[in-house]
Amino acid sequence: MIAVMTWTAPEVTRPSGDTAADERVLLPSLLDWHRSTFLHKLAGLTGEQLATASVPPSNLTLLGLIRHLAKVERIWFRLHYAAQDIGPLYDPALGKDHDFEALDADQAEEAYDTLLEEIRLADEAAAGGSLDDTFDLGGDPFSLRMLYVHMIGEYARHNGHADLIRERVDGHTGA
Repeated sequence: MIAVMTWTAPEVTRPSGDTAADERVLLPSLLDWHRSTFLHKLAGLTGEQLATASVPPSNLTLLGLIRHLAKVERIWFRLHYAAQDIGPLYDPALGKDHDFEALDADQAEEAYDTLLEEIRLADEAAAGGSLDDTFDLGGDPFSLRMLYVHMIGEYARHNGHADLIRERVDGHTGA
């Protein structure tokens, strides 16, 4: 009989960051802390656990949040800010919430790796930018500074969701 390896989300180390740095260092550092906090909340869970819905009838899962945050990283940093000629992560014809709805526990590792890659590419896209750089968002200017603030809020909100889902999945609560 062949043993099947079950993937589990790895442990992560959260950066401490410089809490007195200028905002060009502080904003990306705070976003990194929130990103790693989200990944910390996934550590030790299997794909099956990541795909477990929190409280029916809600379809909110940790796997859905992984997929959603990968999509958000791509949209904001690469498509909006850097104006890269790339397509969306998920087919828009499948609906705006497809990232939350198409969940396959066997693809959790791939989704996790996609999030890590989108974070890396997002950081790369913003690395040389000034916080005063702007891009057009629906006819209005949107700065890189505001983009960092927006993404910090996005992760902070979903970190709260992840806390509640994680507690429901395995009873774990944490920082």
